[in-house]
Amino acid sequence: MADSAEVLVVGAGPAGLALACALRLHGVTVRVVDQAPGPATTSRANILHARGAEVLDRLGALGDLPGRSAPSLVLTTYIGGRAAIVTRFGEAGPGTPKPALVLPQTDIEAQLRARLAELGVDVEWGTALTDLAEDDHGVTAVLDGGRKVRAGWLAGCDGSHSTVRKLAGIPFPGAPLTDQWLLADVHAGWDLARAGGHGWAHRDGPLFAMPMPGGESDDRWRLMAYLPGAKDEQLTEPEILTAFRRLVGERAGLDGEKVRDAVWASVFRVHRRLADAYRRGRVLLAGDAAHIHSPMGGQGMVTGMGDAENLAWKLALVIQGHAGERLLDTYQDERRPLATEVLRNTSATTRLQIGDGPLLRLLIKWVLAPLGNHPAVQRRATQIASQLGVSYRRGPLAVRGSLLGSGRRPRSGDRVPDLRCVDTDGDVTRLHAELGGRWALLATARAAPACRSEAGASLGDRVVVLTPAGWPDDEVWLVRPDAHLAWRGRPASGGLGRWLRGALQHGRAQP
Repeated sequence: MADSAEVLVVGAGPAGLALACALRLHGVTVRVVDQAPGPATTSRANILHARGAEVLDRLGALGDLPGRSAPSLVLTTYIGGRAAIVTRFGEAGPGTPKPALVLPQTDIEAQLRARLAELGVDVEWGTALTDLAEDDHGVTAVLDGGRKVRAGWLAGCDGSHSTVRKLAGIPFPGAPLTDQWLLADVHAGWDLARAGGHGWAHRDGPLFAMPMPGGESDDRWRLMAYLPGAKDEQLTEPEILTAFRRLVGERAGLDGEKVRDAVWASVFRVHRRLADAYRRGRVLLAGDAAHIHSPMGGQGMVTGMGDAENLAWKLALVIQGHAGERLLDTYQDERRPLATEVLRNTSATTRLQIGDGPLLRLLIKWVLAPLGNHPAVQRRATQIASQLGVSYRRGPLAVRGSLLGSGRRPRSGDRVPDLRCVDTDGDVTRLHAELGGRWALLATARAAPACRSEAGASLGDRVVVLTPAGWPDDEVWLVRPDAHLAWRGRPASGGLGRWLRGALQHGRAQP
């Protein structure tokens, strides 16, 4: 195996694997190392929201996951022993092309590893990063046993205890939000409906039971419970199982003896932390290495994979000489505000779940419960959780206002839906299926040549021309590899060239 690569990715979780796949699609050489002896076998996260499913689609890594997933996630919340709120996640609206995947994280990672292998890269397991040294031309990484790897760039996707972040000297401020939580995947023989999850509000804290994917014949459940007053206790798996047998009786009125055994069990504390910087020189961070938050809402995997896709196309352009390093500053400019919002939302949800007191209980019962069942509120909650509404309108690459009228959408920086298009050979295709390692020009055959020439001068041969049904001759869109609108305007106006020069060389849009 060669001792060099254009990018060394440290960490083979969802963010690291997605980043490596995306870089390979852009033609960048990659090595991926992970200190673990092999792939994780415990389920960990069990939902990937719609935006994450779209990322897998663009990477060519979606495979058969939709067919193995539950169609949506339904959560019934019980207050005072009665079903009070029924929340339906998964469908972010009519015609959502890629609804949430209700699957264990291990399945998502396995699909990404298979795709990465197709792209010519295998994960180097049992390989820890021990040191790094940066210079003007790259990074020298020191691995186990003193082995050295030379890379142009190093990406830390190695989780909340990131060695990369520590070696780079990037502060990770924050604090714990709550006391301890118990988590376990168990076999249980109770008669709870497996069509969705269940949550019980209780004065001592909530208890959740989520069915593991596998159908009605499967008896595996994910249990999670809050333990007020517990301070960093190191509990064994049998102790956690014993605690759950007691808690399901106290908080849910279920027969704890029907919890037979644990497939996996853990204790964790909810932390809220955000890296001061996503980049220091030639070292970059993504996923949990850059931000950690409450697991409420299942935002960890989808946010990390969004980081990876955003970073990949920018880093590829810099490596291949199409852009200056200022473009990499826009990675933090676009992604860190989203992480801040995720931290704020998940922290508020966690505090609400563990809050106590008569006023809060009355608020939940008489105000929040009725609101939570309203279809409009549920659609909004699912839209936020899905991250389909993420926009970079306020980022440095977005053109302020609209070149074609402020009332028209999407605007520069917005996500572009998966439009049905026709390519230059007349074949029907989908916009997102043509992205991944490419940009898309949405234009008619009459308008395309001039804009294709402008785009090619800055982006090389990684531009595909597509025509959606009914597309007007006087409008052109340039869509980024991560499906966000880069620029829209009139053909032959010169505006596309100005935007490309400003964005790629200065990290700042020019209308």
